[in-house]
Amino acid sequence: MMSIYQKIAEAHGVSAEEVKKDMQAAIDHAYKSKHKSGIEKAYLNSVPRKGEIPTPEEFIVYAVRQMKKDS
Repeated sequence: MMSIYQKIAEAHGVSAEEVKKDMQAAIDHAYKSKHKSGIEKAYLNSVPRKGEIPTPEEFIVYAVRQMKKDS
């Protein structure tokens, strides 16, 4: 997983830790936002996670599986 963060970090001139932190902030915002449609809520609820809000790793794994399934 760190290689994914590192590739993104190198492309944007930041650290891998900053990429992970920013991804978590975006995920947190999506899950905590009160202005979601029913479709958005359904999508967010479909992401497997251990806690209330997925980690970047959990979200990436889910997204990759969905892309493979759709192709």
